[in-house]
Amino acid sequence: MSKLKTSFFCQNCGYESAKWLGKCPSCNEWNTFVEEIITKDKTNPQKQSWKEQTAAGEMKTISLSEVKSTEEKRLLTQDAELNRVLGGGIVPGSIILIAGEPGIGKSTLFLQLGLHLKNTTTLYVSGEESEQQIKMRADRLQMTNEDFYLLTETSTNTIFQEIKKLKPQVVIIDSIQTLQTPYIESGPGSISQIRETAAELQRFAKETNTPVFLIGHITKDGNIAGPKILEHMVDTVLQFEGDRHYAYRILRTMKNRFGSTSELGIYEMSETGMRPVSNPSEILITQKEDQLSGIAIAATMEGMRPLLIEVQALVTQSVYGTPQRTVSGFDLRRLQLLLAVLEKRGGFHFGMKDVFLNIAGGLKVEDPSIDLAVLCALLSSYEDVPLNPHICFAGEVGLSGEIRAVNRIDQRIAEAEKLGFEKIIISKYNIGQRKENEKKLLQKYNIEVITMSKVEELYQYLFQ
Repeated sequence: MSKLKTSFFCQNCGYESAKWLGKCPSCNEWNTFVEEIITKDKTNPQKQSWKEQTAAGEMKTISLSEVKSTEEKRLLTQDAELNRVLGGGIVPGSIILIAGEPGIGKSTLFLQLGLHLKNTTTLYVSGEESEQQIKMRADRLQMTNEDFYLLTETSTNTIFQEIKKLKPQVVIIDSIQTLQTPYIESGPGSISQIRETAAELQRFAKETNTPVFLIGHITKDGNIAGPKILEHMVDTVLQFEGDRHYAYRILRTMKNRFGSTSELGIYEMSETGMRPVSNPSEILITQKEDQLSGIAIAATMEGMRPLLIEVQALVTQSVYGTPQRTVSGFDLRRLQLLLAVLEKRGGFHFGMKDVFLNIAGGLKVEDPSIDLAVLCALLSSYEDVPLNPHICFAGEVGLSGEIRAVNRIDQRIAEAEKLGFEKIIISKYNIGQRKENEKKLLQKYNIEVITMSKVEELYQYLFQ
């Protein structure tokens, strides 16, 4: 008879305790512990004691110099955005976690991925939808694939039996929170179930060299549901985000053992599925007929990709005693820092003004190089003078009012030139103090490159 064990788990971070605790010692959250019954069953073929493994000769240490370094062959998909976010394609044996809000399009994106993989046996395991529902979505996507197989099951035992028969080259699990293993008595979605089922899928991926995609839910706080260890176990964590009222979705890399963690993929939700957006700068800049104040274009970088984004600012007289500071897609503390610089170094009185700032297109930007565009948008709204629509900005602003250099300036200038901008304002320190460097930069591009070192120079150039 199997031995029963009761443990208490924190629903926020997965911390395990032998007794109930009011406050979690790991994440400091209150009233998050729930009791779960765990069955320790020695018949689990996935688990062996370290003595059994040693006796079977399964454990063997090896010198690092004996390991042969071979370049990993990646599986390229037809989705260029997903290839970029994964670091150049799907790595065999990798386990990838994708999280996002309900209804954002996770299932659609990865059903589309599986149907696109021609001559690759793909198994789509759904614990949430029936076969008819998935078929209806596939018909809406107008795609067919003879190598695409469906399995509507939640038990890991049954899933692994079907995998053994089919021997798929790619496995997609929708979703990890619906799976359950018979070796744990708690219900699906509990901390112990998510941890154990993810561990079984991880062992399968590494032993068979099969890539596994895990679609995950998120909590009301925006974190991935389940224990924090889930994010440590997987090789790649992707966040699928965007406002459901807008057509655009952003696939962002949060963790990647095989590539950059700052890559970004942009999709457009259409009637026929997720359409990759190859040139996002065009959709992030509003096409308008009239020149409006408070709008500036920033040349930013997301990973290796240059983007031109529109920064919108509105400065108005404060009606109430305390002025408002409202931002969307930008760091509020960074905005307060830039306002302090304008107050101290420029003599502008923002203390009695309401300030609203928005990054168009629903993007969230952390690149400090958009400081210059934010500052120019604020000044444009403050003076109520529109900026030249054919000029863009790339520079970080320091506390003393200096315009600091930013990285990858060549790619930013090239992207601005490609989109038809006539001028770009950058830091003087990006090209050094030598005049010959500036001449080379001017000869290299057809766009006019203007270099400045102080915020005061920028204000005189734009508004006087």
